[in-house]
Amino acid sequence: MKITKYPQSCLMVETNNKKILIDPGSLKYQDKFLSKWQEADVILVTHKHFDHIYPEVLENLNIPIYSTKEVQDTYPELDINIVNENDILSFDNIKVEVVKAIHGFNPLLKKGGEVFENVGYIIDDGKHRLYVTSDTISFNNDYKADIVALPTTAHGITMSAYEAALWAKDMGAKLVLPIHMDNDFYPPDMEFIRENFTKENINYKILQIEEELDIID
Repeated sequence: MKITKYPQSCLMVETNNKKILIDPGSLKYQDKFLSKWQEADVILVTHKHFDHIYPEVLENLNIPIYSTKEVQDTYPELDINIVNENDILSFDNIKVEVVKAIHGFNPLLKKGGEVFENVGYIIDDGKHRLYVTSDTISFNNDYKADIVALPTTAHGITMSAYEAALWAKDMGAKLVLPIHMDNDFYPPDMEFIRENFTKENINYKILQIEEELDIID
């Protein structure tokens, strides 16, 4: 499995001869990304916010998009394959579980910004289980994954590094990839991230934009 990081929560996951693009948003988008994004076989979107979906780019790509009804209603120009919590998607020999996520709230999300439908995805290629969730606060779950990509910036919108480290440990993660860190309005506290993942003895890696990571089996 190879994972390539793009701005905010966007990842390209390559495994079993498939490329899955997750949350390609407009935040800090660069035209040079397009040549790589258009190689995707499937696009998964977690929720409607602009930093997780860039409709002006996606509407010109002939790639199947999977997301919630709220995303379809927000961007009617896109043809969305609607998913719900607990759905199982199959792409040849890759299984994708659609799982619950709860988008946090602060008063800046009033007047249309609040998210009511938000999901995460667990990608299972038979060797690894990669759990990807974008903007979510902490909630009770029984997910299991050896690789976890999740936010750590708090501000009411997502969990902090404290909850994220506990989540990862509970899931049995061997590696955590902190995401949702590129919005200058919500800067990450790198020292707090280091302290909490170190305390829980969790291995983590902060990827830079366009950095690739090969997961060795």
